Amino acid sequence: MTPYYLHHGDALRVLADMPDASVDALITDPPYSSGGMVRGDRNQPTEQKYRGWSQNADGSSRAPTATYAGFTGDTRDQRGYAYWFALWAGECLRIAKPGAHFITFTDWRQLPTTTDAVQAAGWVWRGVAVWDKGIGRPMRGRFRNHVEYLIWATNGPVAEEDCYLDSVFRVAPPRPNTRQHLTEKPVRLLRHLMPLVPQGGVVLDPFMGSGTTGVAALAEGRRFVGVEMTQHYYDVATRRIATAAGEYVPKGDQGDLYAEDEPA
Repeated sequence: MTPYYLHHGDALRVLADMPDASVDALITDPPYSSGGMVRGDRNQPTEQKYRGWSQNADGSSRAPTATYAGFTGDTRDQRGYAYWFALWAGECLRIAKPGAHFITFTDWRQLPTTTDAVQAAGWVWRGVAVWDKGIGRPMRGRFRNHVEYLIWATNGPVAEEDCYLDSVFRVAPPRPNTRQHLTEKPVRLLRHLMPLVPQGGVVLDPFMGSGTTGVAALAEGRRFVGVEMTQHYYDVATRRIATAAGEYVPKGDQGDLYAEDEPA
């Protein structure tokens, strides 16, 4: 049985065709529609909105993110973002098994809206964790912006695994020479979350980008379902996840991820 299955298309359409109660966790990094204080800022192309300079953990200069391909779906206003989020997150609730975990990234601007949308979709909000990136531009008279947030929720009562996770993760972002996405998260950060998922369980990411969640899931002995709309990043994710799986699986020949394992 293949350990992963990838879909190229709009998340809402793809999720509608997925079977009920078929995944053990949802871990994703959707387009926040953030990156600015006003709508004009948010409406900029992602290649410009998320460009900028910062430093690597060793203090060396970091390449501008404008050198990476852009992505769509990141220019909604606040209400549009909240309604859209509740739509796809509600579809994910149907797909999730009872007790499944839901983890989604967000920034400080969208933190209140995202927690509301998670609950509007029917998930039980459980808390917030912090990703401390360790880098960020100093801002005169303000707090340094070097953290993002992980919203944690479950499908009803918690399905408890024998694990004890921290609420602050200090992990540096990907380096420029390995980074493949404008807003890419580090594999090590995603691997820290996998103990919430039972061994061999299925992790769903409806906005997989360059495939980091899938790489982390396979590395930790979990299976993976990913969805990506942007062709460029779907191709990147396919290569990365196939490499992580140790094999190349041609399109249209991926088997049935939801089938039970055959007895030994």
